[in-house]
Amino acid sequence: MTKHLLRDLENLKKRILTVGAMVEEAIAKSTSALLDRRVDLSKQVLLGEGLIDATEVLVEEECLKVLALHQPVAADLRFIVMVLKANSDLERMGDLAENIAERAGYLCENEPLRALPEQKRMVEQVRAMVRETLDAVVDLDVDKARKVLQSDIEVDRLNREVFAVLQDLMVRDSGTVARALHTLSASRNLERIADHATNVAEDVIFLCEGQIIRHRGRKLGPVTKR
Repeated sequence: MTKHLLRDLENLKKRILTVGAMVEEAIAKSTSALLDRRVDLSKQVLLGEGLIDATEVLVEEECLKVLALHQPVAADLRFIVMVLKANSDLERMGDLAENIAERAGYLCENEPLRALPEQKRMVEQVRAMVRETLDAVVDLDVDKARKVLQSDIEVDRLNREVFAVLQDLMVRDSGTVARALHTLSASRNLERIADHATNVAEDVIFLCEGQIIRHRGRKLGPVTKR
């Protein structure tokens, strides 16, 4: 590896982590707005989305530039592919955080629904997944990446519980329908953030082991080569 390629790869790593940090902050603020009824945090997320989009475009341009200049192969090529795919997933996570902020903004303006401990646990789990995913990218840690895959199962379960509670609430009290639908939308967006975090974790495993594990039923152990 030439020193110029090494420099450019390190720069890519720094840039993707910058996107990750911005997205993590947006998720923290939007979920705090949702749980704590903080309309100020909701507005901050909505105002900051454009910066995430612009940074995502910059990272993609840098990846294409490195590919054109250096024509990397093997592990270096896999790293750039990982950055490209993770960059797209992170940008989508930022969009989903914006959606949660919008739902939170509406809910802040209306009478609160009953407490939803399932949604609070879901928020905690998703935040932890995002943090673990970014740590896995920094450390190229397959164990952390596989932990994210396992956590996604729990988030899916909690999302189903939130849906069941809200469905029952709407049946019993039609006056809650609009608020319940906004809350349900926020829960669905949380579940989608977890899916994108899982995608990034799978990309880390691809980089480290050279194995594509998507569509393999979330295998948590190494894939055996034939």
